[in-house]
Amino acid sequence: MANIEDVIVQFDAIPGVGRRIAEDVLAEMGSDMSRFPTSGHLASWAKVCPGNNESAGKRINGKTTKGNPWLRSALVEAAWTASRSKNTYLSAQFKRISVRRGAKRAAMAVAHTILVTMYHMLTRGTTYNDLGGAYFDQRNVKRVVFRSVTRLENLGFKVSLVPG
Repeated sequence: MANIEDVIVQFDAIPGVGRRIAEDVLAEMGSDMSRFPTSGHLASWAKVCPGNNESAGKRINGKTTKGNPWLRSALVEAAWTASRSKNTYLSAQFKRISVRRGAKRAAMAVAHTILVTMYHMLTRGTTYNDLGGAYFDQRNVKRVVFRSVTRLENLGFKVSLVPG
């Protein structure tokens, strides 16, 4: 088991997670992750995982159920704070999801990501490594370029691309 103060300092490096949030999360879930075989088990226990409702092959909107209210509220508060950070992976994830699904669902998805990140930090003994705000754009540059050109052409502009 790691020193609690060291874990709090490591969690404090995650955007949106301050000392108080780190203390709240550690108080609720503990620092021993041996009782959770995977990060999915922890997310399911904390009830910040997406709901699953499928009938006749159609995926229907699934709601998250009630879990530990203190852990969940601390993670969602951290998610809202992370969504307002500048040029971070978590803010990019929030923006990307909130366009399609809405701000509250995006906040829950970012809370899930923060919890999974904390799980891996505790089990692997690693520190937080931010992927950056442009991570999703860099994954598939051709798709971003095509989407941007299409949007400009739909607005009435002629676009020619010159590789640089």
